[in-house]
Amino acid sequence: MYKKYFGRPERTPRGGFVVEVVTGSKRMRPLNPRNDLWDHSPDGFAWGYGGSGPAQLALALAADVLGDDQRAVRIHQELKRELVARWDMDSPWATDESWIRQLIESLERELEREPEPQPPAVPPGASSPL
Repeated sequence: MYKKYFGRPERTPRGGFVVEVVTGSKRMRPLNPRNDLWDHSPDGFAWGYGGSGPAQLALALAADVLGDDQRAVRIHQELKRELVARWDMDSPWATDESWIRQLIESLERELEREPEPQPPAVPPGASSPL
């Protein structure tokens, strides 16, 4: 089922901004914040900066698009940096499921290419700082 996502900088009773999902059948529903996966922002969604409200929105979008909670948790901070934090804080936005999915897949490929961080080497004969 094809979905579109719409955000408006209009406050909800909890304090976050309004984000809605429209399905292919034209049904509208609020986006589930998925605080059960990670409670970044109990107040709700935001965008336009790198804080807790944008992290909650990125997690909710990833979980809704992917249908895979573990994958959503792994990728949501990258999605926040590359998409949600770049939206204008005071403006409405719209995007769709296919665009978010393509971006997530691209971000996952980038993360796979990054080498694992290695602990610093301790020269022979030196003691570890631990």
